[in-house]
Amino acid sequence: MSNPRRPRTRIKHRAKANIADISSASNPAVFPAELDDPSLYVNRELSLLAFQRRVLEEAQDESNPLLERFKFLSILGSNLDEFFMVRVAGLKRQVESGVTNLEPDQMSPVHQLEAIRTEVMNLLVRAHSCLQQQLMPALVNEGIRILDYSELNPQQKSRAQDYFQHTVFPVLTPLAFDIGRPFPHISNLSLNLAVLIRDEAGNERFARIKVPDTLPQLIALDRTTQSLSRKAHITKQQSFVMLEDLISANLESLFPGMQVVDVHPFHVTRNAEMAIQELEAADLLETTEEGLRQRKFGDVVRLKVNYRMPVSILNILKSNLEIEADDVYHVQGKLGLSRLRHIAQLDRPDLKNQPYVPVVPEVFHPETKDEDLFASIRQRDIMLHHPYDSFQPIIDFLRAAARDPNVLAIKMTLYRVGRNSPVVEALLDAMANDKQVAVLVELKARFDEESNIEWARALESEGVHVVYGLLGLKVHSKVALVVRREGDTIKRYVHLGTGNYNPLTAHMYTDLGLFTCDDEIGADVSDLFNYLTGYSAKTDYHKLLVAPINLRDKIQSLIRREIEHQKRGERGHLIFKMNALVDQSMIKLLYEASRAGVKVDLLIRGICCLRPGIQGVSDNIRVVSLVGRFLEHSRIFYFRNGGEEEIFMGSADLMPRNLNRRVEVLYPVEDPRLIRWLHDDLLQYQLADTVKARLMQPDGSYIRVSPKPGEKPLNAQAEFMGRRIAQTDSVPEQSDQ
Repeated sequence: MSNPRRPRTRIKHRAKANIADISSASNPAVFPAELDDPSLYVNRELSLLAFQRRVLEEAQDESNPLLERFKFLSILGSNLDEFFMVRVAGLKRQVESGVTNLEPDQMSPVHQLEAIRTEVMNLLVRAHSCLQQQLMPALVNEGIRILDYSELNPQQKSRAQDYFQHTVFPVLTPLAFDIGRPFPHISNLSLNLAVLIRDEAGNERFARIKVPDTLPQLIALDRTTQSLSRKAHITKQQSFVMLEDLISANLESLFPGMQVVDVHPFHVTRNAEMAIQELEAADLLETTEEGLRQRKFGDVVRLKVNYRMPVSILNILKSNLEIEADDVYHVQGKLGLSRLRHIAQLDRPDLKNQPYVPVVPEVFHPETKDEDLFASIRQRDIMLHHPYDSFQPIIDFLRAAARDPNVLAIKMTLYRVGRNSPVVEALLDAMANDKQVAVLVELKARFDEESNIEWARALESEGVHVVYGLLGLKVHSKVALVVRREGDTIKRYVHLGTGNYNPLTAHMYTDLGLFTCDDEIGADVSDLFNYLTGYSAKTDYHKLLVAPINLRDKIQSLIRREIEHQKRGERGHLIFKMNALVDQSMIKLLYEASRAGVKVDLLIRGICCLRPGIQGVSDNIRVVSLVGRFLEHSRIFYFRNGGEEEIFMGSADLMPRNLNRRVEVLYPVEDPRLIRWLHDDLLQYQLADTVKARLMQPDGSYIRVSPKPGEKPLNAQAEFMGRRIAQTDSVPEQSDQ
């Protein structure tokens, strides 16, 4: 479907005009020296915080259902937690080590930390203002009240105190701090109460109580009653008190004979980036487990407190947590935005998005026989578009392979599979059915290490060949290979994806997957697994682009080819969809393409260090970010190629870590009908979105895209939900653009 292009915003910006040529260390091409001008690059950390502002905008957007707005605020909180645990912690480590290596924007680690603090404080002010002035009053209007303990009526207070005595009190462990008892360890991301008590002699003491995360954080106070809401449907009137407020109001039970002088909540964030010394590791599994243990004791990188906390208590925390004033973040109201997920999860479907049931393509319907499934893949490639298409076909594919007596081997890469994984269960079934099963479990998948260790042990215990990764590289590719005997020949069936083999995230992230039995792709995937599980110096693949082997060079050569097409008057056009664009060499090459007249459309959800719309540098580049109901996660690379279009998809963003330090795979889409659908439907709808799209400005800020007068608003994600798409049999025929 063809959509009119929105006019590109053009803002004049003059770059430095010193024209001396230099060579990039990672790219044999020669770029003008002016493309090293720091003003042409957005700092990656500030760009990531700009994405958090877009998440906040979804919480502020009144067109979103109320509990979905709470969900976006909780996502913002979780994202900021991870930002401090990883990005801020890394910058602090650079400062402590005296590292002076600068990003392309030339901001030093010290200056980045200063800018981050300013941006984060601004975000927190806006987020808490949204919570207190918009969301909480709207919640009351819907019959849901989150009460302070002082607001409870006698019946509610009696019920709350009974719950405290029987359920909460036995779990709590007050920890004193005095000459005989050291300052207690404060666990990462924990919510705590700093309590000041006075004994009979008048001496004041400090104690800490951790708010247990093993108990419900919202305590229901009322027996449910029915009433008619202003929306003319039956809803429940509900009242709750937060667990930390309930504990704060009953501290006398924990300190009998003492006077509770004061109590204030605080929240600690620690450095959670594990440094695994692989070269010195005798066993990567044991080394990763040790790293997980050490993570619990990482340095504190952020302390969140309420504005009401007195200086005397704050100084106790700062001194014992060994932090500086700049590590303290004061907030108005509740500390943990991520804890708002408990409100977002309330059982009020009328305040949430309408449920969406993913489509199961006909070829994967339950009555389909295993042989018919493989026959369908032999007939032509099949594409799935999650979450609009169900993740179930991937599980069915693996289960069919596990049952089929003609299947000889199954090989997979597992990055984030989640708990209770049906994917792993299918692999275990295959092992029980005497298949050869080999699995690459990436232990270094950040914050999924513990889950992956459990799966690695479970698979190993059943005899599966488990590999933990490659020295110095993180395996991020999403590949499954099924080797099947068919008569006198061997046929390879492959699933290649842009997202993890995780059914849970497949409901929340937009991703693409391709089933194929193309002989050359199958041979490439076999070579890839030989590289992952054995020893291989192979550098030539038939069709796959594999990092760190040939992916960077190939993408760069394809961009240069587009530049040559443009110079010959063939209307060069690039459309790249990804999570992040950071790599300086790639940005320079895109600037060169723009200068040559190539039209460059970038759909980048998160970090973008390129500045679009700069006169003489990036006039022809447009950057669009889509933030909506689903997390945009797929990576697509479109090259017009003089009319002979080429599309690659896969797991890689254009970041140094993806191109240099990860095993990534991009795979070609060769079926003309799938190419047409990807270009004419998926990419064009997202580029034409006027509801959830933001347009990046040269200064790194974003503005919402709005429909033109008289134009019907277009929400690309809602459009995809409304149509059965991305399955070979349902991809509509399209005329060329």
